[in-house]
Amino acid sequence: MNNPSKGTFLGHPKGLFLLFGTELWERFSYYGMRAVLVLYLTDLTANGGLGWTQADALKLYGIYTGLIYITPLIGGWLADTFLGQRRAILIGAVLMAAGQFTLALPHAVLPDMVQTLFYAGLGLLIAGNGLFKPNISTMVGDLYQEGDHRRDGAFTIFYMGINLGSLLAGVICGAAATAYGWQAAFVGAGIGMLLSLVIQATLAQRFLGEIGRVPAAQRAAALRTQAQKAPLTKVEVDRIKVILILGLFTIIFWAGFEQAGGLMNLYTQEYTDRMIGSFEVPTAWFQSLNPFFIITLAPVVAAIWIKLGQREPNSPVKFAMGLLFLAVGFLFMVGAVLEQGGDPSVKTSMFWLVGAYLFHTLGELCLSPIGLSMVTKLAPLRLASLMMGAWFGFVALANYIAGFIGSFVGASGPIAIFGGIAVAAVASALLLLTMANRLVYWMHGAEGPAAEEPVRS
Repeated sequence: MNNPSKGTFLGHPKGLFLLFGTELWERFSYYGMRAVLVLYLTDLTANGGLGWTQADALKLYGIYTGLIYITPLIGGWLADTFLGQRRAILIGAVLMAAGQFTLALPHAVLPDMVQTLFYAGLGLLIAGNGLFKPNISTMVGDLYQEGDHRRDGAFTIFYMGINLGSLLAGVICGAAATAYGWQAAFVGAGIGMLLSLVIQATLAQRFLGEIGRVPAAQRAAALRTQAQKAPLTKVEVDRIKVILILGLFTIIFWAGFEQAGGLMNLYTQEYTDRMIGSFEVPTAWFQSLNPFFIITLAPVVAAIWIKLGQREPNSPVKFAMGLLFLAVGFLFMVGAVLEQGGDPSVKTSMFWLVGAYLFHTLGELCLSPIGLSMVTKLAPLRLASLMMGAWFGFVALANYIAGFIGSFVGASGPIAIFGGIAVAAVASALLLLTMANRLVYWMHGAEGPAAEEPVRS
């Protein structure tokens, strides 16, 4: 289905930038809420928090973020089968805006229903995200014909929108929470979601035409052939094995990376010296370091891959590099704990956190976009959506594990968790490097010429 809008901007269909804006403000909403969620749950002051224990808050954080990444399986199926992508996105946006404003209700309004309203708000956010997340990305791909060389660049631009929204979220919602209380952060996140909804509702027809209106199942029915119903070939089975094996390694990475919104967030709040002169940097602002580094370093990393040319590492090696960068980032967190010398009253330098987020971001750039690209290259066409859903399923499991690991901070202490993640990441990277040649062979030429079968030792 072609993009009906006339003309381009920066060499891409104008519809791309409509989707860029829609996603930017939705991600602003998500990350604005995520930046303060654990802090809100554990706050015991009169600032409007719930007063939970750190362990309970981190478990809830893991469950919530896990459901955020698993519900797109359902939302994608509903859009493909019944709703169409555009309708699914609009319904999802309405649900998420309602969820943010439910969380934003002051406790004094319905004091006996605070917990109920909190869970209702999370439920609305989870359901809305399930409808929104898988379909906005699919519509980006629908702007381009099969084989259009601009597709990779389009997703790079789209990825920048995600991180720009995340960058703004930590700063704006964090400042709102510091100045006016936690509910103000949720109001800010809700406003961001409303902006996303308005952009999509008012401009989609002009810039997208019929893209996303008809459910994919109806469009595919006319193209379905007997060949598409045939059993999987050996090549297809091998490629699926690569996706599933690398998916297991992504669990290790994201279980560590997602400590950013949980344990690292609490460590920032309690044990980090956040003073610059007489100004105290809000804890939530540190959540903007990752998207800032993404925006500034992504072009550099992309240029390095191009510069390497034929020496560019394959996907399994890039995944291993991502795990090693994750480990280095957690060594910075170990350094922060060692600076305390066992005295919890000592505040550590914020530069430990900056270093941790820098290396975690380098790891993300080696693994996250590479993984999404790899799935699109390796998944059989008739199973592309299912395999992408499975990939998000690995991320969902990782988010749940992240909260579970963080909940042990009271019993084990932060140095055991930070150091344990670093050791696990290094061990996983080394294991993956030993498997790299076999995995490349199973790709059967999807990343350049087909490799010869590795010699068995």
